Amino acid sequence: MILEIAQIDVKPGLEQEFEAGVAKAAPIFQRAKGCKGMSLQRSVEKPARYRLFVTWDTVENHTVDFRNSTDFQEWRKLVGHFFATPPEVEHVQEAVRGF
Repeated sequence: MILEIAQIDVKPGLEQEFEAGVAKAAPIFQRAKGCKGMSLQRSVEKPARYRLFVTWDTVENHTVDFRNSTDFQEWRKLVGHFFATPPEVEHVQEAVRGF
């Protein structure tokens, strides 16, 4: 299992519209090959900063299958214009589970 973490800084004042766009995009992720879940978290200290967490079966499900799909283009149409800067994305795997 792979966890994609995307740090997304949104243009100030557009936070609610961005959140609505992400909610609208949930079905895009639900139908993506290998996608197991998606959630968006908002920073308390920096309210225009978000982290998008997407769980994938493989890195390639994200970097190849999803990124080369028309659904990726739809995702960017829904939310891309809210980005203050390009998102920073990385993929992680669980190393230790504490409890």
